[in-house]
This record gives sequence, C-alpha cells and structure tokens, in this order.
Amino acid sequence: MPTELVVKVGGSLYSLPNLGRYLRTWLGTQLPRRVLIIPGGGPAADMVRHVDALDQLGEQRCHWLALRALTLTAHVLAARLPGGCVIDNLDDRQKAWRRDQMTILDMHAFALADEARPDHLPHLWAVTSDSLAARVAIVAGIPELVLLKSCDMPADCDWQEAARRGFVDTAFPEVLAKANPKLRVTTLNFRRWLAADTSAAPEQDLPP
Repeated sequence: MPTELVVKVGGSLYSLPNLGRYLRTWLGTQLPRRVLIIPGGGPAADMVRHVDALDQLGEQRCHWLALRALTLTAHVLAARLPGGCVIDNLDDRQKAWRRDQMTILDMHAFALADEARPDHLPHLWAVTSDSLAARVAIVAGIPELVLLKSCDMPADCDWQEAARRGFVDTAFPEVLAKANPKLRVTTLNFRRWLAADTSAAPEQDLPP
C-alpha cells in the first residue's frame, strides 16, 4: 500500500505565478506516495498579525483568526492546483486520494477537532503552519513531512537552531520531540527546485 506524506506549502510561495501547475509537477515526483497538503498562511495570516499589532486583540484570539485565514488559503490553493480539493476531516483523505484529487486539509477544522485531544497545540504566535503540519502528521500517523519554502536551510542546522534563525517557528522543535514514532522532516527550497527543473515551467514563467 502506498505510504503517506504531509507537504506544507509555505505562504511565501503564493506569489509565484502558476504555482498550482508547478506544485502538481513536483507532487508527481512523489508518487506512489499519497500526499496530504497543508497550506501556509501567507498574506492572510500576516493581516491578522497586523491587526493584532494595531489593537492588541490577544494572542489566543488572533491565533484562532489566523487558523480561519488558513481555511481561506486552503481554498485559494485548491482553486490554483489542478485537481485540488479541500477536506475538513483527516478521515476523508483516503476517499479524496481514490478520486486522484490533490488533497488539502482545512487547518481551522483540524484545530477544532484537535482541541478534544489533551496534547493539542497551544494557541500562540509561536505556533505557525510549520508546527501545525507536524501536528497533522503526528495525529494521522503519517511518517514523513516535507516543508516547501523559499529559502535553503543550512545542512548543519538542527531544528533548535533552525527555529532560532527563523527557518521554522519556535514551537517546531518541541512538537517534533513529542512525535512517537519519530517524524522524518525535510525542507525544500521550492523556488530553487523550480528554477533548476526546466521541465516544470517555461523559461518565461520562472521566478526571479
């Protein structure tokens, strides 16, 4: 039976033209694994941070607002990704995969369901879609996570140092430490991959 893989699409990638087409090409390189996509927050989550800075609405309240922003980015990503669909429940992923759909999880719906578990993530700005993606993999029992980003993480950088430098959120190392069995995590500079893979996009579409 094909193994499963969680892929987090960083919000910094949303500015790429034709992102969905490029992403589908990359996802094709992951076959026969079945991929569950976690959307980053991007500008939608940044708007919540901006409002919080203006009016100090409170970290927990704003974290829930940011999770609602991830519902928006999930549906926007699905609209851009050929064959994309949004699911509200982890249990629905098998059905979507059988239909050969590019399956994206609504993170607000996931977080609401996760509240019933005693070890759910706290609602802090330290917890971004990096930690949320790891949490999904842990809850679903999926053994591997790939973080698609716009930068390269140094090869000699452990997760504590990566969090200190801002490559992942500050909660990420602690979330990983609680994973049992251990979750395998890798990062990919998607912009670099796209620029290097001439089959992924016409030259005029490549990002600067």
